[in-house]
Amino acid sequence: MSDPSTALPPDPSRRAEDDTRVVILGGGPGGYEAALTAARAGADVVLVEDRGLGGAAVLTDVVPSKSLIATADVLDLVAGSTALGIRDADSASSPASGSLTVDLATTNARLRRLARAQSMDIRASLAEAGVRILDGRGRLLGPQRVVVSPTAPDAERVELEADVILLAVGARPRQLEAAPCDGERILTWTQLYELEGLPTHMIVVGSGVTGAEFASAYRALGSEVTLVSSRDQVLPGTDRDAAQVLEDAFARRGVRVRARSRAAAARREGNGVVVTLTDGSEIRGSHVLMALGGVPSTSDLGLEAAGVRVRDSGHIETDRVSRTSVRGIYAAGDCTGVYPLASVAAMQGRIAMHHALGEAVSPLIAAQVSSAVFTSPEIAVVGHSEAEVESGEVAGEVRMLPLDTNPRAKMEGITEGFVKLIVRPGSHTVTGAVVVAPRASELILPYTMAVAHRLTAEQVASTFTVYPSLTGTLAEVARGLEG
Repeated sequence: MSDPSTALPPDPSRRAEDDTRVVILGGGPGGYEAALTAARAGADVVLVEDRGLGGAAVLTDVVPSKSLIATADVLDLVAGSTALGIRDADSASSPASGSLTVDLATTNARLRRLARAQSMDIRASLAEAGVRILDGRGRLLGPQRVVVSPTAPDAERVELEADVILLAVGARPRQLEAAPCDGERILTWTQLYELEGLPTHMIVVGSGVTGAEFASAYRALGSEVTLVSSRDQVLPGTDRDAAQVLEDAFARRGVRVRARSRAAAARREGNGVVVTLTDGSEIRGSHVLMALGGVPSTSDLGLEAAGVRVRDSGHIETDRVSRTSVRGIYAAGDCTGVYPLASVAAMQGRIAMHHALGEAVSPLIAAQVSSAVFTSPEIAVVGHSEAEVESGEVAGEVRMLPLDTNPRAKMEGITEGFVKLIVRPGSHTVTGAVVVAPRASELILPYTMAVAHRLTAEQVASTFTVYPSLTGTLAEVARGLEG
C-alpha cells in the first residue's frame, strides 16, 4: 500500500456533516471504537456483529484471560510471601502455592459474567451514541454495498448502501488438523472458560504470548504445566533478557519447558490427552491448550468481489491510515495482521474514521506501540529493541538496571525483573524500553509517552518520582544515560 505521507487527501464529499453512511463489519475494539468515533462526528453508522459486542477481545480473549491471570496473581503473591513474615494462622507454617486452591468453576463463571457485562456496556455506549446495531454476519456485495445475514432464524436478510465500510472481523484460533479441538480436553484459548475443574496437568503447545501467559497462570493456579516450545527460548522475538527472566521464573515455579519441540498431533485417551511431538515422543496430560496463533476471519467476506487485496496469509492489506486497496473501504484489527493487540485495533478503527470523514489524522506509528505479556512477572515493551541496536538496524545506547536494588521492590519482596532504556546516541532521545516487573503493563506508560513525544533521557531523569516506588528505577536508569 502507499505511504500515507503521499496519499490522496480524503474525499471532501465524505464528510460527517453530510450524514456519511458508515457500515462496520465486526464489533470488537476496532469496530466499536470506529463506530463511536464516526457517530460522534455525525455520521450515520451501522455496526454488524454476529458473536456479541466486544468481539473476541471482550468475550473469549483479553477480558476473560486477564481476569483469570489476576486470580492466578493472587495465589502467586501468597506463595511468594514467606520472606515478608506471613504465616498460616493455625499452623504458623509458611504459605505455599499448594496451601491454597481455586474453585475453577466459580472463577470461570465470574469471568463469563464480567465478559457479558462488558459486552452489554459496549452495546449501551453504542446505542447512546446513535449507532444502529445489527446482529448478524455481513458480507461485501461490492465496494459500497453490504448484505447482512441475521443470527435470528426468523429475521430477514438486509442490504445496506455505504459511503464508507470498515472491515474489523478479527481472527480465530489456529488449529492443527491432527489435533481437533473438542472444547473438553483439547482446547483453544476461547474454550478454556467452560472448564469446571482445574486441570491436573495442562500441556500448552506454543510459547508465544498466549502460551506463555496461560502456562504462567495455570501453574500459579495449581496445575502441573508442560510448555511445548518450537524455539530456543520462550516468547520468540521478545527481548532476550526478559525471556530469560521468565524462563528462570518458570524453572523456579516448576513449569517444564520442552524447547525446540513441535507438536504433530494430539488425541484423547481415557480421561486425558496425549500430545505427539514431531520427533515421535509423547507427552501425557489431563488437558492440552493449542496456542498456535490466529487465522484472520476473512474467508467468505466478499473481498474478491469488492476488489479488496489480501496477503497470502489471508490478512487484508492496509496502509498506516487503515485504507485497503479499494477507495472507501478500510480495515482494522487482527484481520489486518498489523499487531494482534486490542489497543492497536482500536487505534486503527479511530484513524480509519477520522480519515474517511475528512478530519486531520496521524498515521499509526509502529515504534510508538506498547505491549505487555501478562506472565509472572509481566513483560512490557515499547519502541526499538536491543536486538535492533546490536544488528545495526538502528543506532542506540542501551542501559539496564535490575529491580532488586529498588527500595520499594525490597519492601515488597520483588527479586526478579529489570528496567532497560534505549536512547539515540548524541541526542539521548528515548527510542525504546523494556520493563520486567509486577504490573509492568502499568509501568511502561511513562516510557511510551517519552517515545511518542521524543523526550530525552535527561528529561525523564529530571521528572519527579514518588519515593519509594518502582517508577524510581525508570528515572534512575535514565540518569545513567545523562551527559
